[in-house]
Amino acid sequence: MTRIRRCSTVGLAAIVASVAMGCGTADTTESPLEAALSSIALDDYTTHIRTLSSDELEGRGPSSPGEEKTIAYLKDAFEGMGLSPGNGDSFFQEVPLVSITAEPDAVLGIRGSDGTEELVYGDDFMAWTKRVRDEVEIDDSELVFVGYGIVAPEYDWNDYEGLDVEGKTVVILVNDPGFATQDTMLFSGNAMTYYGRWTYKYEEAARQGAAGALVVHETEPAAYPWGTVKNSWSGEQFDLVTADDNMSRVAIEGWLTIESARALFDRAGLDFDALKAEALKPDFEPVSMGLTASLKLENAVRRSTSNNVLAVLPGTDRADEYFVYMAHWDHLGRDESLSGDQIYNGALDNATGTAALLELAEAFASLEEAPSRSVLFLAVTAEEQGLLGSAFYATNPVVAPEKTVAALNMDGMNVIGPMRDITIIGYGNSELDAYLAEVAEAEGRTIRPDPEAEAGYYYRSDHFNFAKAGIPALYPDEGVDHVEHGEEWSQARRDAYRAERYHKPTDEFNEEWDLTGAIDDIRLYFQVGYRIANESTFPNWREGTEFKATRDAMMEGG
Repeated sequence: MTRIRRCSTVGLAAIVASVAMGCGTADTTESPLEAALSSIALDDYTTHIRTLSSDELEGRGPSSPGEEKTIAYLKDAFEGMGLSPGNGDSFFQEVPLVSITAEPDAVLGIRGSDGTEELVYGDDFMAWTKRVRDEVEIDDSELVFVGYGIVAPEYDWNDYEGLDVEGKTVVILVNDPGFATQDTMLFSGNAMTYYGRWTYKYEEAARQGAAGALVVHETEPAAYPWGTVKNSWSGEQFDLVTADDNMSRVAIEGWLTIESARALFDRAGLDFDALKAEALKPDFEPVSMGLTASLKLENAVRRSTSNNVLAVLPGTDRADEYFVYMAHWDHLGRDESLSGDQIYNGALDNATGTAALLELAEAFASLEEAPSRSVLFLAVTAEEQGLLGSAFYATNPVVAPEKTVAALNMDGMNVIGPMRDITIIGYGNSELDAYLAEVAEAEGRTIRPDPEAEAGYYYRSDHFNFAKAGIPALYPDEGVDHVEHGEEWSQARRDAYRAERYHKPTDEFNEEWDLTGAIDDIRLYFQVGYRIANESTFPNWREGTEFKATRDAMMEGG
C-alpha cells in the first residue's frame, strides 16, 4: 500500500509528484493524493447541486421543512463517507433563532409643513425590526441626514460628532466615501470597508441611540438592485436569540429607494447631490431635514432552532488542530405571497458551495491515510439572514479558536467553465493567499484580487465571522478570465446573474451550466487544505490587517 509521506517544504505540484515517487522511490501507481483529486467528480457534484436546489427542499429555509430535508441529506452524505460527527456524537450544532415577520401593508408616513405623504412598503421603502416584539413603531421621529453614518477614529471620521439622535431617525448613504471618490487615500478607495456595509450602519445608529435608521439604496454602491433589497428583507427575517431580545437595536431598520429619497430631499428643500458631495468630507455636519417619520410594524414572532452541520476527518499525530472547510447550506425558502414560482431554490447561492463541501469531504475521506491534522467540514445555517450560523459557531466554537489553523469558505461556485485565473476576496489579508497561488500556478492559473472590491464581498459571507474571531480565513471566488471567451464575456454573465437571478426564484439549476471550472477550483481547494493539514505551521494575517492582533493575542495565550 502506498502511503502519503509529508513533504511540507515543497509546493503542491511537487507534493503530488513526490507522493507518486515516494519522495524519491519510483512508483508508477496512482498516488493516494492523485486518487483523492480524481474522486472530485463532475457527475457527483452535479447530482448534489440538483438535489440541494430542487423544489423538494423548498428553498432550504432555516427552521422549515426544507431545513429538515437538507440537513438530513448532508448528515447522510457525511455519514456515508465514513466521517465522524463534528459535535461530540452529533453531526448537528443547534442554533437558536428568532424570526420576525412584518405585515407587508405597513406605510411610512412622512410629515412636513405641507402635510403627510405615505410611502409604500416594497415599492418606496423596506423596513423591519430586530427587536423581538409583536409591535414596534416610530412616531413623528425627526429625520436627520448623517452622510455615511460612520464613526471611524482611525480615519479621523465621525459623522455623528456633536449630534444627539435620541428618538430620531437617521438617513444614511450606502457604501463609504472611498468608493464615491475612488481616492485610495480615503478609507480603502474603491474597495468597500466594513464601514460601508449596511450592517455596520444599523449597528452604529443603535450605538448612537437613534430610533430608526434608513439607508438610501443606489444600485452601484450597494452592488445589487432594488429587487434584491425587496426580496431579501420581506417575509420572515431571522436573528440569533439574545439576552435583551435585541432591544439594544434601533426600533426600525430599513432602506429607501433612491427615487423616494430624492423626493424627500426635494420636499425638504435640500439638494441631495450637493449634500452627498459634502458628506465626502471628514468635517461634514449632519442636516435636519425638517420632516418627521412615522411607521408601525406589526410582527409575527416565532422562536425556533436551526442547525449547523459538522463532520470531521480525524487527524493522526496533530489531531487536536483543525483545518475548516465551510459553506452555507441555507437559502431564502418559500414565499407563499408570490404568484407563480414561490421557491427560492438558491442553486448557485449556495447549492454549488454546499455541493463542493460534500465533494471535498468525499475526497479527504477517500485518502488511504488521514492527514496529520483533523479536517472539519462545516455547513452553516442562516447565512442569508445575516451570517447567523457562522456567527453562532464563532461564539460557540466546537474547536477552540487557537486550535483552528485556518478556514476556507465557499459561497457561489463557477458555473460558466474553466478560467485562466482565480480570485481571492480580501487578497493580501493573510498568508493563505500564497497557498492558493502556489497550487494555481502549478495548474497554469494566476491569482487576482477581487475585481469588484467595491461590493464589499469580504464582509458578506461566513468567513468574516471567523476573521472577526482572529482565525485566518481564505475566501476564493471564480476567476474572470474565461479560457475560451475572456474577461468581458465572463463579467457580462456575472452581471446578468446579479440582475436577473440573485436572491430571486429564478436562481435554479441550469442545464447549460459548465461546471468543469468548479471542479478545477474544488481540486485547488483540496490541495490547499491538504497541505495545511499536513504541516505544523499556523498561517497568520498580514501585518496591518485588522484581525492580526486578535490572532496574535490568542496564540500567545494558547
